[in-house]
Amino acid sequence: MTIEAQGKINIRGVNHYYEWIRQPSANNLAKPVMVFIHGWGGSCRYWRTTASSIVSEYDCLLYDMRGFGQSKEEKEVNIGYELEDYAQDLLILLDTFNLEKIYFNAHSMGASVGTIFLNLAPERIHKAILTCNGIFTYNALAFSAFHKVGGYVVKFRYDWFLKVPFADKMFMARFLHQPIPKDMSIAFLEDFLLADYNAALNTIYSSVSKKAVDVMPQEFAKIKVPTLLISGEKDQIIPASMGREAVALNTDNIAYVEIPKTGHFPMLEDEKTYLNAIKNFLK
Repeated sequence: MTIEAQGKINIRGVNHYYEWIRQPSANNLAKPVMVFIHGWGGSCRYWRTTASSIVSEYDCLLYDMRGFGQSKEEKEVNIGYELEDYAQDLLILLDTFNLEKIYFNAHSMGASVGTIFLNLAPERIHKAILTCNGIFTYNALAFSAFHKVGGYVVKFRYDWFLKVPFADKMFMARFLHQPIPKDMSIAFLEDFLLADYNAALNTIYSSVSKKAVDVMPQEFAKIKVPTLLISGEKDQIIPASMGREAVALNTDNIAYVEIPKTGHFPMLEDEKTYLNAIKNFLK
């Protein structure tokens, strides 16, 4: 893998970290661009292996969403943490890089942002891939408990977690069905510990909320851009059944692939099957 360029660009007062993974084409013609969007508590770096596998056909732009990874909120900004706010950040990112039309691959909470973006600016998208996403059913008691536990998880984060033996494995246990390389598990724990408190906490509330339950089915139903939704068969975070429900709302424009024996990170747990799925869709 070669990161050809990396740096930070200012989006609404926050310096956003980005990476370009690309290589010259055989005929020196411009290649289409694919933008990768990570999920809650993560960063763009878990997309590097996927990007590297398609770099011969696409120039790949990876970035850390506001408040996550290396896109730190160094000063207070008057921007919300709703899914729509992050979709606006993405639109400004494309404008800043003068990207008129792209492909994108978004994961988990990032895929919720991507779904909003598909209807915010459909003219900017060739095709979209939504990885591990779907429709939640509202349960006031369960949502309240989730928010309470999530608040504690975000509040009590300490750097010494990284020194605890097998901390990375324990942290990732609920997310995975198949093991991933240890350095990647450590990276996930590092990203979780690095996330801004306000971003990490408030995106829990915006992603798993009564509003999201009401809005997201409408957003899936409105999609007009060719879209692929990929679920992990054993995903405990966003079960595959939720993905199937989302696709059922718009079978004309959303295709569906369920990858066996994978959890919430099928692109890392079964890279070969995942790549076959996205390459078949992108043809």
